[in-house]
Amino acid sequence: MRKKNIISIIIPVFNQEKFIGRCLRSVLSQKIDRKNYEIIVINDGSKDNTLKILKAFGDEIIILHNKTNKGLPFSINKGIKKSQGEFIVRVDSDDYVNKNFLYILKLFLKENSKIDAVSCDYVLVDDKEKFLKRNNSEKNPVGCGIMFRTKHLLSIGMYDTKFLAHEDKELRLRFLKKYNIHRIPLALYRYRKHKKNITKNKKVMNLYFKKLRKKHKF
Repeated sequence: MRKKNIISIIIPVFNQEKFIGRCLRSVLSQKIDRKNYEIIVINDGSKDNTLKILKAFGDEIIILHNKTNKGLPFSINKGIKKSQGEFIVRVDSDDYVNKNFLYILKLFLKENSKIDAVSCDYVLVDDKEKFLKRNNSEKNPVGCGIMFRTKHLLSIGMYDTKFLAHEDKELRLRFLKKYNIHRIPLALYRYRKHKKNITKNKKVMNLYFKKLRKKHKF
């Protein structure tokens, strides 16, 4: 049973001991009552100190485990299935958010019943959190910083686990066939660029982009 007005934050993590603490502190510092959101972290077979850091947050977070690395879409789906919220938002483990992130996105969906999901703009930062660039989330969409009505994600079958990259684009293509995503021009999300970003692996990105084109015929 979904809990009305509750937000579920889904955070998949794999070997992010350097950044996961910053991520969690940002979602725990939101300007809404703590009882109105849950934080579900999926530890995707991490081999570094990620799990030790997660355990330090105690009961503030729900930790799910994959014994081996299953990939991003599998882990996000696992979190969605465990979630209880009426709304779902994904935050990546190397990113962090503004203190008004949850409040503004939830308020917008509550006041606009015909809007199915809402995204906010985001700022690119480096591994030292230095400002690089502000991006429009409609012109340059990413998989994070979008709050969905959970029932809609479930209705389209969640993420396709065959896509170990471009999983966000694949989900978005299916979602927009039935539903809408509205943009709020506020940069409430911080997207961190660093040497371990999967987007830097051009071979992998190109492989899954070809799969994306083949599946969606474009």
